[in-house]
Amino acid sequence: MNLIALGINHNSAHVDVRERVAFAPEQVSEAMNDVCRSAEIDEVVVLSTCNRTELYAVAPPTKPLDEKARELIDWMANYHHLSADDLRDAAYHHEGEAALRHMVHVAAGLDSMVLGEPQIFGQLKSAYAVANDAGTVGSELGRLFPRVFTIAKKVRTDTAIGENPVSVAFAAVDVARRIFTDLNDCNALLVGAGETIELVTRHLIEAGVSNIVIANRTLGRARELAQQFGADAVLLAEIPDHLPKSDIVITSTASQLPIIGKGTVESALKARRHRPMLMVDIAVPRDIEPQVSELRDIYLYSVDDLRQIVDGNLRARQQEVSKADEIIAQGIASVGEEHRSLAAVDLVKEYRKSAEAVRQRELDKALASITRGDDPQQVVAQLARAITNKLIHAPTTGLKKASAEGRHDVLGHAARLLDLKAENAETVDAPAQKIAEKQPGKATAEVAVGLTASTVASVAVDGLIDGESESEKPRTPGPTLQ
Repeated sequence: MNLIALGINHNSAHVDVRERVAFAPEQVSEAMNDVCRSAEIDEVVVLSTCNRTELYAVAPPTKPLDEKARELIDWMANYHHLSADDLRDAAYHHEGEAALRHMVHVAAGLDSMVLGEPQIFGQLKSAYAVANDAGTVGSELGRLFPRVFTIAKKVRTDTAIGENPVSVAFAAVDVARRIFTDLNDCNALLVGAGETIELVTRHLIEAGVSNIVIANRTLGRARELAQQFGADAVLLAEIPDHLPKSDIVITSTASQLPIIGKGTVESALKARRHRPMLMVDIAVPRDIEPQVSELRDIYLYSVDDLRQIVDGNLRARQQEVSKADEIIAQGIASVGEEHRSLAAVDLVKEYRKSAEAVRQRELDKALASITRGDDPQQVVAQLARAITNKLIHAPTTGLKKASAEGRHDVLGHAARLLDLKAENAETVDAPAQKIAEKQPGKATAEVAVGLTASTVASVAVDGLIDGESESEKPRTPGPTLQ
């Protein structure tokens, strides 16, 4: 498996380096074709996100993989006009099975900044699709990537690695899910218009909340954010008007003083006839006066409360890592078996081709004999005998040679490949015991297996070859079994 996974991520490099090696979406296709040409790579997929830039490449078997990895780093440095030495200090690479394991860890979110985050799976699938369209995916990556996705999906479904929220924004929405049975009927008031409120808005909509009001100090930014999600925008001064209609209030501003006081909330509760209200204050300094928590029918959570939830959920995710590793190990082992089995494909094809050639030659002879008027029954018997003798000649020659050289390991493998069993175990026991006494370093059972295979092979060889006439024997011997 000439596979290389090479890259830079949040663990290996500062954001200053990561942003310089990132590929813009419009660059990726051209870059993948360029690396195939410049670095002599057979296949490649490029993944570029805010936290990582990675290349998954299949190299030709002409150079060691570590040397090829250095060439890929040189290519990346040259492509982005960076120092190759600086890039080597920040880059990492994996080879063969380790590279495949890394790809699964990435796809499953086990290598992410936020353990178990799901976005990376879609990003990797998108990168694979782009590479397919660019023509840089061949048979090897075309076989491996679907298996990577299958294993990663199993990790997500069979473990709780991604179930518990580990971001403050998501935790705030998760708290709302626990308090209100149906978020579809809830109205939300969001105070602030920064990145955190944008994430909260996105999570609320995904959870089913459709009635959202965004309040901000400047109306322009509030409207800009509201238009993305079909929400309404108001100024901070309008909060008292919207508070009575709000079931969920989430705040995140940069204000140095509280924006929502206890008196304002008391008035809102009276207008709501004391229907419960969830208030989540993510800001530091706080946007909601702490005394609000003293009011009945108010559930007030601070950023510290959310961080306790996040930390607990993160520990729960980490406990699932060992389960995920077991699933990945099983999946990688299965892929390895499939990959090793591919090595026999060409040999099996050649063996079938050779057998088919023998069958066709003997069939042509048989048809010619029938045309001459020979007895069909004798022709058929001769056809069966000739095909059998021709097909077993090379293996039996090799078996006899291995037996004469004492190659019991070869004979044992041959017995299993040919599905042969000893018919008379008693004929094996005595010789096995004698050899075991002369070779104390070998277990009696091991020697017996070898002799069993040898005896079976001798019986098979002698019984079949004895019936072969000189005219039926091939003039050139077949290859010996090594």
